[in-house]
Parts: sequence; structure tokens; C-alpha cells
Amino acid sequence: MINKEVSSAAEAVADISDGASIAVGGFGLSGNPIALIEALLAQGTTDLSIVSNNCGVDDWGLGVLLGAKRIRKMTSSYVGENKEFERQFLSGELELELTPQGTLAEKLRAGGSGVAAFFTQTGVGTQVAEGGLPRKYAADGTIAVASPQKEVRTFEVGGKSGEYVLEESITTDFAFVHAAVGDRHGNLIFNKAARNFNPLAAMAGRVCIAQVERLVEPGELDPDEIHLPGVYVHRVIEVGTDIEKRIERRTVSEGA
Repeated sequence: MINKEVSSAAEAVADISDGASIAVGGFGLSGNPIALIEALLAQGTTDLSIVSNNCGVDDWGLGVLLGAKRIRKMTSSYVGENKEFERQFLSGELELELTPQGTLAEKLRAGGSGVAAFFTQTGVGTQVAEGGLPRKYAADGTIAVASPQKEVRTFEVGGKSGEYVLEESITTDFAFVHAAVGDRHGNLIFNKAARNFNPLAAMAGRVCIAQVERLVEPGELDPDEIHLPGVYVHRVIEVGTDIEKRIERRTVSEGA
């Protein structure tokens, strides 16, 4: 069997060239593949097209690539926690394809499953389907690029007729994911909320790179506990259990 382990994050991302597209796991700051992101930052790769639920915060997660102006386009569902993201988008420096969260998840899953497109009710009757959402602004504040109109068809589902909008699936050149445990064959287990978009991003990437906190030998993982089979994973690096993890908004209760 193929041993997919690589020795470092730098080695894992070495063949990612300028202009590449990357699906990145994580939700907020949960499950961010930060070692891979920082390795790509250090490498200097630029003009990137990133697909991820959000873009981290100003100094963490994908926000470090954004702050260095390495990202050309983001495909995301939520962008509200990053002031630099707002500035770059409104000034025309960054292109944004804003996508409903569930639709984004399905676009990644469909891409990884070989499904070219699908119909969904989400977005019907809005600019998601009708087009005209700003994707990129010009320097003078006018809309330079707007979202296109999408096909809408009527289907009968569960005995009820309704309109559905056509959404194309997403595949990317690479994928970055973070897992709690993995083996050398690429089988992965995610920890609780860090499971979020990570399996979906992994499926969509033609080359998936996984950072894992703990690497074990093949056969040590219970097959029933594996969240993502190794067929979707091409490279694995071990980053250790003490890797830094940040909390986006710490909320605590007062003691009695």
C-alpha cells in the first residue's frame, strides 16, 4: 500500500504554483489547516483562488494569506469576521463568489462525487438565481463583475411542485484539511466541530493534503470510526497535538 506521509508542510505544498485553486476546510477558526496555510504563505505562492466557508480572521487562518495579498478570488458563504476582507472586496482588489452555506457544502461534495451539477430550492427568487450580485468592484465603486443568471426549472418533489435553481459543482487543484487522527494510507478522523467543511473540501480537491495531529499505522483505526477514507487523501503530514488552535469568540459563563 502507498505510504502518503510527507516530512513537512513545506514539502507537502511545494508543487502548488501561482494561480492554483484550493478548497480549504474549517468553519470560523475550527479545523483550520494552519500549518499548510503558513507553509504556502512562506513559499510565496500568489494569485490563488480559494474555496472555503470563510476566510479566517485578520491574523489567523486564511486571513494570513489574504493579508499578504496572495488571494485573487474567494468562494465563501460567510465573510463577516475579517476587516481586511471587507476592505479588499470593496476596493476592487478581491473577487468574491458569495454562496449559500448549504449550497457551498453540496457543491464541494458533488464535485468530489463526480456530479457535474444539481438543482436546489436555495436561492430561488433571489439574486443567487437571478444574477447581479457583485463579484468584483472597480476602483471607483461600480460593479466590475456581477454574478450570472442561473437556470431555474420546475420539479415535483414529494408531490409538491416548485422551482429549483441549477448549481454547478466545485472541484479544485488542491485541498487543505485538518484532522485529529490519520494513518499513512490517508484515512482520517476529525474531532467534533472540526469535521465541518474538512471532509467536503478533501473530496473536491484533485490533490488533497491533510495535516493530522496524530499519525498512526494502517490498521490501527477502527474502520467504523473513519470519517473520510484514504481514497480522497494524497499527502499526510503530522503536526502534533500541541499545534496552536484559536477560538474566534470566547464565551464563558460567570461562576456561581
